Amino acid sequence: MIRTVIAEDNQYMLNHLKALVQRTEGFELAGAVTDAFEAEALCESGKVDLVLMDVQTAHNNNGLAAGERIRASGNGAKVLVVTSLIDPDVLNRARMGAADSLWYKDHGDEDLMDVARRTVAGERIFPDTSPSVELKGMLSGDISPRQLLILRRFVQGATYEEIAAELGITKNGVRWNLDQIAQKGGFANKHEMLATVIENKLIVTTLKDS
Repeated sequence: MIRTVIAEDNQYMLNHLKALVQRTEGFELAGAVTDAFEAEALCESGKVDLVLMDVQTAHNNNGLAAGERIRASGNGAKVLVVTSLIDPDVLNRARMGAADSLWYKDHGDEDLMDVARRTVAGERIFPDTSPSVELKGMLSGDISPRQLLILRRFVQGATYEEIAAELGITKNGVRWNLDQIAQKGGFANKHEMLATVIENKLIVTTLKDS
């Protein structure tokens, strides 16, 4: 049996995943919590084969940080990140060591449990890219990686001067890129643009690693 812990702060999704694990042959529910760090503690205290790990959990505790520590602990638990966050940094960090596999929540239950089995068997399964979503008059995939980096730092509160120094461009270059995103998306101003990218989970800046 694959002893499975679920970390998910949305109660509806938590109940859904619990029922899914309980009815899927070969799986056993070992625990269900709303906080990624609680899932980490369960892995330390008992035999766990798999963690279905949300990223943004209770208290904004970061499932990716918990996943990194679980994988580094050597206790043998595999970490399958199951998320609705389309932030490309989530996928990149998962690939770089925070997870054994990653699955997006809207990709189907049967596929999820197949990925879970394969992950426990030793496969590493990740999408090629994060999903693209509509941001008013544009798709998130229309934003270039460079522009996304500028936008991320702007969402985090960095000034034009700070962003320019970090990326080796001019302040006007920073302003031009942000204006291009706002114009392409049909946003009335940068405040509307920021609200939209945060609401659609394109950029997440509030996660706590510890």
